[in-house]
Amino acid sequence: MILHQIEALKAIGVTEVVLAINYQPEVMLDFLKEFEAKLGITITCSQETEPLGTAGPIALARDKLIDGSDKPFFVLNSDVISEYPLKEMIEFHKSHGGEASIMVTKVDEPSKYGVVVMDESTGQVERFVEKPKLYVGNKINAGIYLLNPSVLDHIELRPTSIEKEVFPKIADQKKLYAMVLLGFWMDIGQPKDYITGLRLYLDSLRKKSSPKLATGSHIIGNVLVDETAKIGEGCLIGPDVAIGPGCVVESGVRLSRCTIMRGVRIKNHSCISSSIIGWHSTVGQWARIENMTILGKDVHVRDEIYSNGGVVLPHKEIKSSILKPEIVL
Repeated sequence: MILHQIEALKAIGVTEVVLAINYQPEVMLDFLKEFEAKLGITITCSQETEPLGTAGPIALARDKLIDGSDKPFFVLNSDVISEYPLKEMIEFHKSHGGEASIMVTKVDEPSKYGVVVMDESTGQVERFVEKPKLYVGNKINAGIYLLNPSVLDHIELRPTSIEKEVFPKIADQKKLYAMVLLGFWMDIGQPKDYITGLRLYLDSLRKKSSPKLATGSHIIGNVLVDETAKIGEGCLIGPDVAIGPGCVVESGVRLSRCTIMRGVRIKNHSCISSSIIGWHSTVGQWARIENMTILGKDVHVRDEIYSNGGVVLPHKEIKSSILKPEIVL
């Protein structure tokens, strides 16, 4: 999903993306290297030696964020997905003249979240209320920000929360503004939410008549298939499926509501639904994978295996069926 964010940033003229990563940054950078050349954008890394929260990594990347132009920069949480109206956010930021802009999204049950209380006419943020017992509003932080370089002066290089420590201070100075995000939004930090986020993203592509969506008699609903993937005869794919680069889907396979990551091979007549298949894994022929099964990297499922909600750690071979949701270490 982070690739969709980078594509959205590139579309509005962003030339450099800095990834704040704590663990194994080389894995992410290796994955994004080909897209760096394809999109014509520079992707670098700012690595934490200790967890720094949601604001500390911004301070750590200070030298990469300040270029002398005094132009604002975007900060995006990597575990959210939306339509990314970044161009509109730039115009909003220019219009209010404050120090920071945040996107907010409306939710049905605000009591589960930290609510952003704002002036509805100007967007000026008044305060934040964490999991309110009484109704104070229905807008929550969407995890997409546009910040002036001066915001860095509010952030110390230590474990810091931008939501709880930095933004309230800027709001007290009446320099924080919120823009209401239209369209879909989803926090995809959990596998079930990732699958839901994929559906919402594919729906948005359909509404835009995007040429990215696959077509053909073997496609049902909204499906993304990388141009390097190979699909066998007699397959039925969709709805809400994403197939990554270098995948091989053999004959007679049925896929629905699932993500198939880079380099996966799915053998003849397998059926996969509501699941995520990790990089370079193999699913044997006549296997059935369902109910939020998650396969880590380089997992190999033997022929005729059934998985009902199994969560399998990387580099494993599954020789017997997983009959109920469980973690396979």
